[in-house]
Formats: sequence, C-alpha cells, structure tokens
Amino acid sequence: MRVLVVGGGGREHALCWAIAASPVCDKVYCAPGNAGIAAVAECVNITTENIDGIIAFARDNKIDFVVVGPEAPLVAGLVDKLTDAGLKAFGPTAAAARIEGSKGFMKDLLAKNNVPTAWYKRFTDAAGAKKFVREKGAPIVVKADGLAAGKGVTVCATVAQAEAAIDAAMTAKEFGAAGSELVIEECMVGEELSYFVLTDGFAVLPLGGAQDHKAVGDGDTGPNTGGMGAYAPAPILDAALEEKILRDIVKPTLRGMAAAGAPFKGVLYAGLMITKDGPKVIEYNARFGDPECQVLMMRLKSDILPALVATADGELAHMDLRWKDEAAVVVVMAAKGYPGAYQKGSVIGGLTDAAAIEGAQVFHAGTKAEMKDGKPVITAQGGRVLGVAASAKTVSAAQALAYKAVDTIAWPEGFCRRDIGWRAIAREKNKA
Repeated sequence: MRVLVVGGGGREHALCWAIAASPVCDKVYCAPGNAGIAAVAECVNITTENIDGIIAFARDNKIDFVVVGPEAPLVAGLVDKLTDAGLKAFGPTAAAARIEGSKGFMKDLLAKNNVPTAWYKRFTDAAGAKKFVREKGAPIVVKADGLAAGKGVTVCATVAQAEAAIDAAMTAKEFGAAGSELVIEECMVGEELSYFVLTDGFAVLPLGGAQDHKAVGDGDTGPNTGGMGAYAPAPILDAALEEKILRDIVKPTLRGMAAAGAPFKGVLYAGLMITKDGPKVIEYNARFGDPECQVLMMRLKSDILPALVATADGELAHMDLRWKDEAAVVVVMAAKGYPGAYQKGSVIGGLTDAAAIEGAQVFHAGTKAEMKDGKPVITAQGGRVLGVAASAKTVSAAQALAYKAVDTIAWPEGFCRRDIGWRAIAREKNKA
C-alpha cells in the first residue's frame, strides 16, 4: 500500500513510524511532516489546511490510504472530500468530528444519551456567562466551544478568575472564533484518564488507556498545554473500569452519534475524570492524542495499518490487536516560554545519541532540517518540539530511560517536566 499521513507533529511521527514498519506498506508520505518524520516517510510540502492540495497529491501519487492526524482538517471535512474524490481515508466525517469541534454539541449529545459528564451551560454572551458563574461559584471550568489547540480550557479557582477567562475568550478574542461561544461547567474532582477506541461506527476495538500531563510544570502546576508527557498503560484502568467505560460512556455515545445522523468512524478519544461516582466525560477528541499516540504506538505489538484500514472499511469486528507486556513513557521537550511566547530557530544537538539508547525513541514535533554555517542541523520550530519516549517493564524503568535520552539531547533553549509518570510510579512504590 501507498499511504499518506496528514500532519506534522509528534502524533504523526509516531503514526508514520508504526505504519512504515507494516509489511503491507510499500511507501509512506507525510504532509507536511517534519525533520524526524523524514527518516521514515517522504515529506511533502503541503499544509494540513490545503485540502485541495492534499487531494491532488493523493490522486497524482496513487495513494491507497490517507490517515488524517490532526483535528482541524477533520473538522474542516478533509475525510468527506477525500471520500468524494474516490480516495480511502481514516478519520471521521466533518459531521462526526463535531464531537471535538464543538464542545457545546458534544455536551448536548452526552446529555441526550445519559452519558455521565459534568453539569454545564452554553453561552454566547459574556454578561450571561458571568451571571451563571456568580450563581454557581468556584471552582468552575470555562471552555471555548471551538478548536483552540488544547489551550481553550481554563480551570478557575475563583469567580474572579472565571470572569477573567470569560473576558479573555469573548472580549479579547484570545482563541479567535473558537471562543465566541463558551461552555461553563462543573469542576470535577478525581484522576484523569485518556481512553482510546477504534470504531467503524458499530464495532469497537479498545486501544486501552494512557495518562497525559496537561499542566506545564512539575507537580501539575502552571497553565494548561497541549500535553507535556504521557504514559501507558494507566494503572487506574482495570478490567472492571474498562467494562464500565465501554458500557456507560463509549457505546451510548456511538449510538447517539449514529442517531444524530453522524456515525463516527476513526479513533475516538475519551478524556475522562475518574470520580468517586465513577467515570465521567471531560471531553471527546476525534483523533489520536498527542502525546498519548506516541506511547500507544511504542506498546503496540500488532501491525497498526490493517486495523486502520478495517476501521475505514467497516470491517473492525474481524480485527484484534496485541500489546507488549511493557510500559511506555514519553517526555515532551518544549521551547522555553511555551505555552506562552517562545523563540524559533534554536539548534538541537545530541538527537542521534539519544535515539541510540536501547528502548528509547525520539519523536519530532516542531522541528526543521536546515543548513547553518554550511552544516546540516535540526532546529526548533514550535512550542512542543520533541517527544522523547522509552519502553520498559515498569513505568519507573521507562521513565528512567526516557530521561536518560532527554539528558543526552543538547538544547539549552528547551525544557521539560521531570515528573512524567509520577502517579503510576507512586502506585508501583506502594505495591512494593
């Protein structure tokens, strides 16, 4: 097969890395890709927003299968347009991708189908939103309705913080059009879990759970980011909890999507809070998580490509996946200043030595290959720049390997959290 992966982040590097290893894959392209992806796929200079360019490239290069990584092209209808052009693609339609593209749509869908989630209300005016916040009190959560690159959610400890978050979204337009409508909801208490399934709209193939670290700083301090690291499997997810998630959350959601005329095909990512009353939905995403995809691909023993094709073909009921009996950890290295303003163009050294560590893998996100002073170098071009991953028998051992690789990388302009996997490691110590 000739496969095109759409995207240029760490998630897409992990997907290209896994797909390139498939015996049924002859050639992998990635649009636009990055410096790391170039080692496993041919990168083509087409942005994820250039839907016509992606379709033309897929046609001209006889692409058999397109795998869409990020949420923005899914919400924009890339899969619909590929299908209309006679091209097979992995990912939901625009109608189904609304489960991520509109938090209001998602919350209404959950309410209608009795799926457990936080109480909420939708607003298109700042005054009404502030009145609701004052009535409910804090802590409370303010969410931009639309896509905001993982940064549209503010957990507010006080009413004043919530009012400031409302002004930032609605008056200062910090998230652009995404913040013109807000969802204001209960601040749930518990432990977060990312849970993934492949689904062809009917059959469900679980991919298991991972835990992300959203806050920028150690000890889960500081502002939210797109994710500073992750690990899998998540020890909190036992067989009984997984059964409950599938029965009470995933399957009713999929039935609700089908009933709404938007059957969901692709990877459904449930962001859950495991509360004292059981699992509740924080949000849904219509694609693999980033950085969770990296640890899922590190642990996967089976060939991912046939499973993605079966999802697109409606043949998922006949698929099974096998997983390594190992844990995986990924540590995100970001440019100093992220998630605020950061500088681009700094040179990253030591990448080859880091990747040479047995059990480690460096996934690139915001990188570019350039010539500086007549020498080829890798430069930082984004906020989240690298995902340094490792797998081992335990989360503790995988974490140690990942940080060994991190410390091999020479990039003074970068930083990372030093506690990725802390919850699982605490559990391992308690068991011991």
